[in-house]
This record gives sequence, structure tokens and C-alpha cells, in this order.
Amino acid sequence: MSYVRCQRCGRPTCPDCQRQAAVGVQCVDCVAEAARALPAQRTALGGVVRPGPPVITITLIALCVASFILQLVVPDWTNRWIFSPAIGYHEPWRFLTVAFLHSPSNYLHIVFNMVALWFVGPMLEQTLGRARYLTLYLLSAVGGSVGSVLLAMNLPAMAQLSVGASGAVFGLFGAALVVTRKLGGDYRGIISLIVVNFVIGFVAAGIAWQAHLGGLVTGAALAAAYAYAPRERRTLVAFAAPVVLAAVLFVAALVKYRSFGVFF
Repeated sequence: MSYVRCQRCGRPTCPDCQRQAAVGVQCVDCVAEAARALPAQRTALGGVVRPGPPVITITLIALCVASFILQLVVPDWTNRWIFSPAIGYHEPWRFLTVAFLHSPSNYLHIVFNMVALWFVGPMLEQTLGRARYLTLYLLSAVGGSVGSVLLAMNLPAMAQLSVGASGAVFGLFGAALVVTRKLGGDYRGIISLIVVNFVIGFVAAGIAWQAHLGGLVTGAALAAAYAYAPRERRTLVAFAAPVVLAAVLFVAALVKYRSFGVFF
């Protein structure tokens, strides 16, 4: 039987459950309750400071890798989730699922995208917070697909298939540029990274630069809403900005579809 009592609640506490306090000891329950009562530490842009690994970034990379493995071993996996503007009209979930596919014949495709995701993702996840960061990534992925729709100049282009997380990654590039500038950091390296990757997209064959541009604009726009929201309205903006941006993307894509005068 323990004869040591918690200085906060007065209950007996065993040696294994004792925690040293400023005066005497406390039980683990009181320590946990006191920790919950403390206000969460936040970054300059309102993200909750979370020690440890970037959970969302690691999860996104794991999902992309898992999907890539399925592409290699499940014959119909790629065709089930691949995107083209024409297919996306009938199966709109492909606007997002395409971001978790990569070229099965070119391993460098997924390697480059995952390295880029790891390069910028953790900083944004820590600065913006997990929820806003995940929303940014997913909406940038959709924005990349919408870019492919908006910049399709003819019906054959509407049937062009594409895969890859590049739209989402470019969204993170755009967000990193906005966030770094807002925080007063040196953003010249990010600009160089964006320019180099865009040049590669225009010069090399088989790269969907339209998705890159769509993701970049979407990510930068949403990050600007997050970064420049007044402190007292950050929670409201965190909910409202993605909804408004998603509505804009939806309307823009629908107008483009209708401009062709046919429904695929």
C-alpha cells in the first residue's frame, strides 16, 4: 500500500505512477489533466506545434508507395484510378485518385515526386498544422487535374491520360513560396525549384505541365488565404477558404466542359 499522496488530488499513488512536481509529487492522471489545460503552442501561422515526425507527410508518401506497388501487382489498378479530362467528367473521384498513381514503367517518376514531397512537406505541415496541410495537399491534387481540363485545347487533349502526384507537389511548392515570403524567409531557392521544374515540364515529352500549373496556382491561393488571414479569423478561414476554392475549381471545370458543346 502506498503512503504517498498526490499533492493535487490527495489520492494515494504508487512509486511507478508518481511524477515530481514543484512541491511534492503528483499522480499521472493529474499530470495529464494539467497538460490538457495548458494552451497549445502554436507557430507564427497558427499551426499547433507537434514534436516528432511529420505524420501526414509520411502517411501521404506511404499511400503513394502502397498504390505504386498495387500498380505493379494488380493488373487493373492503374486503369481504375487514372485520370483524363474526359474520364473525369463521368468519374470525378479520379480528379483526386490520380495523385496516388505513378508511371509503372518509370521508377524515377515516383522517386522524384516523393523526394520533393519530403523536401517541402514537413515544413508546411509544422507551420500550417496537420489539418490545413492535408487540405492543402488534397485540394492541390484536385487543382492539378482541373488545370489539365482547363488547358485542354481540343477533344484529343481531353482524352489524354495522366498519372502522378506532381499537381499536389507543385501545390506545395506554391504554398512554400507564399509561406516563406510571409514569414520573411529567403524564398529564392523555392522560385528556382519551381522554374527548373516548369522548364523540364515544357522541354521533356510526356509531362503534364498543365497539372503542374493547376496545382501551383491552387496551392499558392489556399496558402495565401491561410497565411494572410487575421489571427482572430484563422479558424473561420481554415474552413471557408477550401470550400470557396473547391467551388471555384468545380465551376471552372464545368464551364470548360460545357465550352466543348458535348458531354463525354
